[in-house]
Amino acid sequence: MNPFESLDGRVVVVTGGGDGIGLGIVEVLAQCGVQVVIAEKNAARADVVRERLGGRDALFVETDVAEPASVAALFERVDAHHGRLDGLVNNAGITLHGPFDAFSLDDCDRLYRTNLRSMFQCAQLAAPRIARSGGGAIVNIASNHAGASVPGFEMYAATKGGIVAMSRAMATSLAPQRIRVNTLSPGFTLNAPIGAALERDPALLDAYRALHPAQRINEPADIGRIAAFLLSDAAAGIAGADLVADNGMSALLFNRTRSST
Repeated sequence: MNPFESLDGRVVVVTGGGDGIGLGIVEVLAQCGVQVVIAEKNAARADVVRERLGGRDALFVETDVAEPASVAALFERVDAHHGRLDGLVNNAGITLHGPFDAFSLDDCDRLYRTNLRSMFQCAQLAAPRIARSGGGAIVNIASNHAGASVPGFEMYAATKGGIVAMSRAMATSLAPQRIRVNTLSPGFTLNAPIGAALERDPALLDAYRALHPAQRINEPADIGRIAAFLLSDAAAGIAGADLVADNGMSALLFNRTRSST
C-alpha cells in the first residue's frame, strides 16, 4: 500500500511554495495527487512553478504572509476555487541575522511578522475550513535552529523556537476538530542561496557535509516527502510532534572536523 494514497484529491495550501523547500513540498504533493494552492509573494515564480509541475493541478495565489489582508484574501481564493480545504503547510519565512549588539528592532519585527505571526493567522483561517472538510493536518515548518543555533541568529532562532512551542499548543486546541498539528524542522537544505555559495566555492560542499553524521545535505524533495507523510493518513497517530530532519546534525556532539579528545 502506498502510504501517500490518502492524499489523492485533497486540497492543501503551501505558503512560500515558489522556491526552495516550499517548491520541493509542492512538487511532492502534486505527485501524490494533491490539488495544491501555492501562496507565494514573488508572482514572477508562477510560470516557473507551473513548468516544474508539468501541468498538474495547482492554484498560484500571490500572497505576502506578513500582511494580514493578503493572508485573508488567500483563503477567500481557496473558498472560491475549491470550496474546501484539507491541509496547510506553513512554510513561508525569512532569514535575517547579524551581530547581536547591532541587530535592529525593525528586523526583529519583520522576523516575528513573517515567521511566526503569519503561521498563527494562516492556521487560524485554515482550521475551520479543514474542520468542515472532516479534519486534516497542519504542518508548520520551523528549523533545527529552534533547538541549537549560532551567534547572530538570536531572533531567527526565537521565531523558529516559537513555531515549535506554538504548534504544540495548537495541536491540543485543534485535536477535537480532528486536525493534527506538527512541526517539521529542517537543517541544511540545498536552496538558491546555498547553491550560489557552492558555485562560488565548491569546497564548501565538503564543509557542509562534514557537519552531518550522514555526510549528506537535504534536497527540497526530502523535506517534501516528510511533509507529505505528516499530511497523510499514515501519520494519523502523530500530533504535537517536532520532526527534526537534519541528517543527524543536531545529534552530533562535535563537528567531525574537530578532534573529540
